[in-house]
Amino acid sequence: MSDPTSKSGIFGEFREFIARGNVIDLAVGVIIGAAFNDIVKSLVDNVVMPPIGLLLSGIDFAKLQWVLKPDDPLTKANELVAIQYGLFLNTVIKFVIVAWVVFLMVKGVNAIRRRDAQQVEEKPPSAPPPQELLLIEIRDLLQSGTATTAAKPRATT
Repeated sequence: MSDPTSKSGIFGEFREFIARGNVIDLAVGVIIGAAFNDIVKSLVDNVVMPPIGLLLSGIDFAKLQWVLKPDDPLTKANELVAIQYGLFLNTVIKFVIVAWVVFLMVKGVNAIRRRDAQQVEEKPPSAPPPQELLLIEIRDLLQSGTATTAAKPRATT
């Protein structure tokens, strides 16, 4: 039986998996996304749809439906079968709002990245360290040939 606290055990592997940064980022994103979904639902249901319904003669989109089989009032069971296209329209509007907000967020992040990239490109290159300068001088002397004549061994006669 493996030790649950060891790195090779299943719990150790799970702890290592959870401790990765991208998993935690994903969890935070899911939680924020769920909260954002509630905000968008409230925005659509309570702010966007009432004026649209008023403009369309007081239509409540949430109640729009095509009844395929009406409910029989004589029975206790709900027998209504309907296509609720009004709820579908509300969901489409919510999606468009979420997509617009995500688009604006991505556009903002891309603008920040482009600005940061331009700032990096506009920076003048830093001077090389002194060791590189010395090596460059030595290379240039060797290429010019002045160092080769001084370093040639003299012939003895």
